[in-house]
Amino acid sequence: MPTVESRTRERLLKAAERLFLDHGYDGTSARMVTAAARANLAAVNYHFGGKEGLFQSMLARRLDALHEERLALLDAYQRLAGGRALSCERILSALFVPALRLARDPRRGGRDFLRLLGRAYVDPAPALRAFLSERYAPSIARFKDAFGRALPGISPRELTWRLHFMMGALAYTLAGADAWKLIAAVSPPNGANDQLLLRRLAPFLIAGLQAPLPDLSRDDPVVSIGAARQAHARATTNPAKPARRAA
Repeated sequence: MPTVESRTRERLLKAAERLFLDHGYDGTSARMVTAAARANLAAVNYHFGGKEGLFQSMLARRLDALHEERLALLDAYQRLAGGRALSCERILSALFVPALRLARDPRRGGRDFLRLLGRAYVDPAPALRAFLSERYAPSIARFKDAFGRALPGISPRELTWRLHFMMGALAYTLAGADAWKLIAAVSPPNGANDQLLLRRLAPFLIAGLQAPLPDLSRDDPVVSIGAARQAHARATTNPAKPARRAA
């Protein structure tokens, strides 16, 4: 049977999830969480050591399991491949299908947690960004290595950029309620059409990963002229002060 302390801890975590989804990290105070959870103001420090520890626990309690499922599916695909590089679609499946399974399970947070996770990845708070990048660095490295083998013509630096954009697109999608209406239209509650949904999503993401390398040496003439004019305007508006002559 849950103890009084465990019930209080659970209420704090659930309240933090709801408030973070509405207000973000900086907009949610420990006082707001304890008020919503009907707990003593000192409860956040007692159970989590402070607001930062509360939000880390809030994310980790569900995100740890999600990363474990993703890695288990990636391992299964790699065993079937027998040492050959996986296709980008297989790697995306390992990323995306466990997230869809979580979305259908209210006990694990369901769609609200995926919306919260999408917000966490785009939240500007340094504490959250550092936590996510450090705690899940090994998992991120595994997927980056798999994509690197699937796309040998893309340099590691360029691949980092493209994966950043890809995950940003996924995070934005997961954070929006409208996307889930579209997902529900093609994926029934039992998940029978997860692969069908992935086949809709994969071409868009893979096209970005496989796009020809950009010519970074070529400037847009209109943008360059505009930048030059702005620089000239700043220089004439705020001319440098002449150096003081020594006495």
